[in-house]
Amino acid sequence: MSGFVSFVGSGPGDPELLTLKAVDRLVRADVVLFDDLSAGPVLTHVRPGAALVAVGKRAGRPSPTQHTVSTLLVEHALTGGRVVRLKSGDAGMFGRLEEEILALRAADITFEVIPGISAAFAAAAAAAIPLTRRLSARRVQFVTGHDVTGTLPEARNMAALADPAATTVVFMPKRTFPALAADLVAHGLPPETPALLAENIGHPDQRLTHGTVATIAASLAAGFSDAPALILYGPLMDTP
Repeated sequence: MSGFVSFVGSGPGDPELLTLKAVDRLVRADVVLFDDLSAGPVLTHVRPGAALVAVGKRAGRPSPTQHTVSTLLVEHALTGGRVVRLKSGDAGMFGRLEEEILALRAADITFEVIPGISAAFAAAAAAAIPLTRRLSARRVQFVTGHDVTGTLPEARNMAALADPAATTVVFMPKRTFPALAADLVAHGLPPETPALLAENIGHPDQRLTHGTVATIAASLAAGFSDAPALILYGPLMDTP
């Protein structure tokens, strides 16, 4: 008899931002397969004796393939135990959730998905910035800064991304934002559009850098750390 898999969104890393349901599944798990950004204090909720399996993928670092992760997930579930697949932020946000769900369905393994607080929401909260405003910022869009090759995605809706009345959140942006920023400006976004670089959100060393699309792009073009980050830009990013 196969086990049961809980896909759990761990939030941005602060264990106090875990949902009650997430904590319950961690406490009862026999095996936890976790991402790099879900390590640390979040794992203190796992009971002694449970197996911890690191399966995180980070840009520029040796990482297991998605096929390997999906295979491990199925193999552990087939032992009949309670398996938690711990994903950073929200499991469904740029986390390859669908590929792992398809692997479980193919093996006839039951599962559930428990949402987590996205790093986008945590970053805005840390900066005390709303993501929407009546009349002038009524749309929020989430995009990824790179595709499977680690480069800027070719298929981009530049009309939407350069909309000065939208709040845009770019995940995994550091390597490609200078190129994206140049494209945004070429498509009409003012270079002085307020922007926020949010690094290590949910951790004690989180860092918030306020600027503009132009200044954040210039800073990243000159060099950057490997800390996980988001970039938010739009009319609300300069909210005092």
